[in-house]
Amino acid sequence: MEMIATVLTSVFGGLLALLLYQRAYFTLWWKDLLYYFKLRQHKKRLQARLQLGIVTYLDCFLQQTRKTPSKPFIIFEDQVLTYQDVDRRSNRFANVLRRETQVTPGAMVALWMFNHPDFICVWLGLCKLGCQAAFLNTNIKPKTLAHCMHSCGAQLLLVCAELLHLVEEALPDLGDGVSVCVVDHTSAAGGFVTLSDKLEQVSEAALEPPPRVDLHTDFLIIFTSGTTGLSKAARVAHLKAISSMIFFQMCGATSQDIIYITLPLYHMSASLLGIGGCIQLGATCVLKRKFSASQFWKDCVKYNVTVIEYIGELCRYLVNHPSVPEEKAHKVHLAAGSGLRSDVWKEFRHRFGKITIREGYGLTEASIGFLNYTDEVGPIGRASCLNKLFMPFELLRFDPQTYEPVRTVAGRCLRAQRGEAGILVAPLVAVSQFLGYAGDKAQSEKKLLRDVLKAGDIYFNTGDLLFLDKRGFLYFHDRVGDTFRWKGENVSTTEVSEVLGLLEFIQEANVYGVTIPGCEGRAGMAAVVLKQDHHLDGKRLHKHLVKTLPAYAWPRFLRIQNSLDITETFKQQKTKLVQEAFNPCVIQDPLYFLHAPQEDFIPLTASLYHSIVSGEILL
Repeated sequence: MEMIATVLTSVFGGLLALLLYQRAYFTLWWKDLLYYFKLRQHKKRLQARLQLGIVTYLDCFLQQTRKTPSKPFIIFEDQVLTYQDVDRRSNRFANVLRRETQVTPGAMVALWMFNHPDFICVWLGLCKLGCQAAFLNTNIKPKTLAHCMHSCGAQLLLVCAELLHLVEEALPDLGDGVSVCVVDHTSAAGGFVTLSDKLEQVSEAALEPPPRVDLHTDFLIIFTSGTTGLSKAARVAHLKAISSMIFFQMCGATSQDIIYITLPLYHMSASLLGIGGCIQLGATCVLKRKFSASQFWKDCVKYNVTVIEYIGELCRYLVNHPSVPEEKAHKVHLAAGSGLRSDVWKEFRHRFGKITIREGYGLTEASIGFLNYTDEVGPIGRASCLNKLFMPFELLRFDPQTYEPVRTVAGRCLRAQRGEAGILVAPLVAVSQFLGYAGDKAQSEKKLLRDVLKAGDIYFNTGDLLFLDKRGFLYFHDRVGDTFRWKGENVSTTEVSEVLGLLEFIQEANVYGVTIPGCEGRAGMAAVVLKQDHHLDGKRLHKHLVKTLPAYAWPRFLRIQNSLDITETFKQQKTKLVQEAFNPCVIQDPLYFLHAPQEDFIPLTASLYHSIVSGEILL
């Protein structure tokens, strides 16, 4: 007995010591383990679905419709559409499209619409026809529209009536082979076919199922700003689409939740994570035409919203908006999204009640993604050894001038140390693929790194800088290359430079992003060289920007220079310009600020500078 007691004492003592050690040095072990098991469970459920033949986004929707046909799926203003309603309406759209356009399986169809239930119905209708959809940003201008159509290869454009005037302007550049249909009925349709007014003329019965697809083949095109040039057509595979649908579930949402989506459906966040997340859960989605800070909490109360999807800019608008009674009277318990700054995060939690925040990170082009499933403020995710089993990645050291990975004499890349910012890269494996950009093999190849850690390996270069702290938390640091993020959108510096160069008084332009205290992302700034014997015409420039670029891409600051600094390889130098930003006390060159009320660029004085950085003037 004495020996047994000694053994038991030793065992309990060892367990106690192990528990104390875990609490002291591995405080999040149990949360990491729980999240790991959630991922394993999802993998098993996905494999079971695949064995049942449920392999596409459409399959998941139809399965949910069979389970809960009468449950509200989409609430939009005063409309309520059940899962069955959306299924039947999408059948009608599929039949109308087949009758009016003779579209065939495998065809690429561009969809250019604002948030509306018919966006989802048309999209599902295209899926039922076996077509691929290309989502177009509703902020683009006619020239960019033509570029997007050509790059994705779409021969049919489905557009809402509100954007029809831009299509008419772009028609000469679209080419004779492109057909246009207006989704909603309008008297201004001219000679274009309209769809919604013909829905009652066709059957709502289910169509013959389209041909089966491979998980790794194209499902969707989503346009994203790249490191150079105009928007690129990112190819999204079926596997990525159905994998994205678990986002809300992993954040803790359930089928009983009512999820508020104000983000644009042409972005992956709203369409795949948002709508797809609702389908995965069998939850209800309250869809908003566009985000409104003044209506946000009022809508949450009106529709009994329990979950909201955000981007960081959205949350910043909310915390900067004057208080309203509804911001404390809502039932929201979960906010899920990405891009939330730590200061806004803290203010959001303090001001709007007890809301769990789940910050994540993901990309349109690849399957790499993270989720901060803890209550730690600031990180985008965890990098425990368990998590890396499901989502392998590396952070690589880089040259601060070129942003290229640093390589050894043997040609291999170096891993960044803990606490050191590094380029996030992900190996191309079966569960994490990169299909490339439609119509742009050169840009697709630029996103790949070869012979990274060993000969023959291939990694996807995200172009994002992250760092890993000593506790295993991942933080977003910055975005490299020729893009920056403003107002929740990626801005291509090359595109803005080309637009500025179209003006007769601008000889050269170097566009970059600058930080402003209290603002999410970077505001656009351009260092420009004026042509000889020309002067800056601020009003003309403003009018040109309004016509050619969405508002989020406009440069807010101008710096007039005699010449632009370039590297030995003739690339524009941006590092020093970004560091100096727009401070007139530091910069000797003439500076100008886009004054929206005057529709003009005005001289940036010291007092005006202080008004901007203090938040007195809001951008």
